[in-house]
Amino acid sequence: MAEGQQLAFRAFTVVKREGADDYWLPIGAAFRHQDGDGLNIVLQALPIDGRVVLRVPKDDDSQSNGKGDRQRSPQSRR
Repeated sequence: MAEGQQLAFRAFTVVKREGADDYWLPIGAAFRHQDGDGLNIVLQALPIDGRVVLRVPKDDDSQSNGKGDRQRSPQSRR
């Protein structure tokens, strides 16, 4: 991330698990261009199924260690 860029979205891949909640694995982030007309997406891993979910970061996202510490979907964490 270049200095001055603000986190716009967190990137996740959602792993479906039988008999358990889906596992939201953080794999990157997206940052707005300075002119506001686009995004830079930085991925640290690629999803197996090719699907990336972008979510607006929550206040507690800054506490995430980036090692897949999310067990439930962001909606269920409210």
